[in-house]
Amino acid sequence: MSENRRDSALLGSIHHVALIVSDYQRSRAFYHETLGLPIIAETLRAERQSWKLDLALPGGGQIELFSFPSPPARPSRPEACGLRHLAFRVQRLEPVIAHLESHGVAVEPVRVDELTGCRFTFFADPDGLPLELYEVAASQSCVE
Repeated sequence: MSENRRDSALLGSIHHVALIVSDYQRSRAFYHETLGLPIIAETLRAERQSWKLDLALPGGGQIELFSFPSPPARPSRPEACGLRHLAFRVQRLEPVIAHLESHGVAVEPVRVDELTGCRFTFFADPDGLPLELYEVAASQSCVE
């Protein structure tokens, strides 16, 4: 993408990603304690019987967790139209994988993106949403 195109882009970075979770406390612990995302705000929306948790991502984005009574499941497999997964940039895969595994999170084997040459892997949140770790080190020459 040329520099002029970036300057004239209609959209900026992603502000937030909203996730509806089946078990609020379990997902709160996973995203805040296991993944280490800082809490910005936590709000009980009593009229909706719903919690809303705002979590900070590096770079200014946010993940919003919502709870609702008995939300229907959204299939992750087989792959279907719509959001497939969230990908998090990391400088090194190994320490993140070790951290996740020390918390009982299953992590898939590391693969190499054939288009970029970057290494990546997947794991899942408590509701089975696929989450990706994508290794892009400062000194790495793979294409993003």
